Amino acid sequence: MKNVTTIGIDLAKNSMQLHGIDSAGKVCLRKTLLRSKAPLFFANLPSCLVGMEACATSAYWARLIESCGHTVHRIHPRFVKPYLMADKNDANDAAAVCEAVQRPHMRFVPHKTQEQSDIQAMHRVRKGLVQARTAAINQVRGLLAENGIVIKQGACHVRSHLPSIIEDHENGLSGIMRRLLTELYEHLVALDVRIDRQSKVLQTISKEQEVCRRLMEIPGVGFLTATILLTVGGRPSDFKNGREFAAFLGLVPRQHSTGGKPRMLGITKRGNSCARTLLIHGARAVLRSLKLGRIPLGQGKEAQWVSGMMERRGYNKTSVGLANKMARIAWSMMANETQYRQAA
Repeated sequence: MKNVTTIGIDLAKNSMQLHGIDSAGKVCLRKTLLRSKAPLFFANLPSCLVGMEACATSAYWARLIESCGHTVHRIHPRFVKPYLMADKNDANDAAAVCEAVQRPHMRFVPHKTQEQSDIQAMHRVRKGLVQARTAAINQVRGLLAENGIVIKQGACHVRSHLPSIIEDHENGLSGIMRRLLTELYEHLVALDVRIDRQSKVLQTISKEQEVCRRLMEIPGVGFLTATILLTVGGRPSDFKNGREFAAFLGLVPRQHSTGGKPRMLGITKRGNSCARTLLIHGARAVLRSLKLGRIPLGQGKEAQWVSGMMERRGYNKTSVGLANKMARIAWSMMANETQYRQAA
């Protein structure tokens, strides 16, 4: 085991399968390790290259194993699949990871610090609360429609009209339905409070982080987008350029070409869906402000690019193209530690 230079790990809930080779490529380690024994095992192991799939708990294990002096790379599962030999099992999966991590042109998933993981967790919790609020609003509108009362779409309409509907004793609602609607309204109020609390915490983080304050100077980037970019960006040095960062977020066309005939499809939608959604919504806000004249871009390159793109491709594709540009600007600012500068 002292001759191990590269280890592939297949992670599971209660154990992990190890596959290690030496400098000559000979297999010298095949082992099933319990979670509780993993820290001691890697602490006593000489420094080596460790690979694992980017899946649940992989961020934690990457931080822990790196703290023991090893070099850890996380790989997207789709890039490991071509190296799987024979049937799928834990041992073969670990061998495939060990083979994939040695490839010189393999692309790895950036690591996150504990702080970045915490911020990302807050975004996920907030997103779940927003989805629960949307589901509750739709349920309220559906129940009211079944009783002949129709409310317009939108959370503001439900908040403003639901209390008066509950108190109106001439609309034909039964006592059971009024009690159910009262409970749903209280549930909506509680969700609003929790969402507002999460938003205030993220807003505080964006004010405390110098990187977020610089990112919020980009038109269309608010505290939500700035904090999520801070988490998904990881270390800016993990990306060669802004174009690679935008591709990592799934903001580039998906290609399906053959026979020398290029064929570009919709965007790949890879990477963090929350960051991609916020960037596209921010780009739409910028386009809407440009249309209303709230952002004076004059006749500069940026205004010419937006107007030309709008004429050629339409509103939706222009929004995605502008989101791509925003992602590349954000990477440049994080990598070079610069301020936002508007195009001449």
